[in-house]
Amino acid sequence: MSNAKKDIIEAKGFVIQIYTEDFKNDYVSLTDIARYKSDEPSDVIKNWMRRKDTIEFLGLWESLNNMNFNSVEFDRIKSEAGYNSFTLSPKKWIEKTQAIGIISKGGRYGGTFAHTDIAFEFASWISAEFKMYVIQDYKRLKSDENSRLSLGWNLNREISKINYKIHTDAIKEYLLKDLTNEQLSYKYASEADMLNVALFNKRAKQWREENPDLQGNMRDYASLNELLVLANMESYNAILIGKCMNQKERMIELRKLARTQLLSLEKLSSAELKSLENKTKK
Repeated sequence: MSNAKKDIIEAKGFVIQIYTEDFKNDYVSLTDIARYKSDEPSDVIKNWMRRKDTIEFLGLWESLNNMNFNSVEFDRIKSEAGYNSFTLSPKKWIEKTQAIGIISKGGRYGGTFAHTDIAFEFASWISAEFKMYVIQDYKRLKSDENSRLSLGWNLNREISKINYKIHTDAIKEYLLKDLTNEQLSYKYASEADMLNVALFNKRAKQWREENPDLQGNMRDYASLNELLVLANMESYNAILIGKCMNQKERMIELRKLARTQLLSLEKLSSAELKSLENKTKK
């Protein structure tokens, strides 16, 4: 969980933890949601999980999203669900079926977490009204995230454009003397593609052939980290060109730069990123 991004939402005065490790799938604390109904949240979760309709829902979700789901063990659990003697805990469900939709975490801020699809279903069982409050604040959280990402993406995109001007000016100054305008244009494309290969492992033409239905170019679909590294690569390439380094040598140096900087950016903790955000706002 060291690389996890953590957030909270609030519903009717109850604070609910959320985390994601891949920035695509959010996991919501069922333990926090269950506290709306009882001071013994683990018992509430177990009562929900012993229901036959809950087991069927969890099994369907796993079948659609988890290629390693143990369907044989699921069928056994499903056949026992509904009987008075049937009990099921999150840990047992995970161990028996290799489920990924529900996660049990230890520690001070631990508890039972579930993918948003499952968490909202659980909240609905707790209270339809409470579920609406949970979803409402979750939408607010995602809207805030999208706004920050959009601002950051556009900022890095503009930085990349500015640095590209420096980059092409350096090509014109050191590489393109005595070449025709047509050759100038071709050389720009060649240098840009060198950066594409150094960072994305493919040329622009390859990307277009692989993505015929997408508009724009591969840089339009780059991540924030990739755009930031690309901006640095363009500036560094301008310096290397000024030193009369040939393209092969520059490719090796730029590849090293791309790898080093991407790894460094990925190691930044969410706390450091938030601190940087706050300083920028001030």
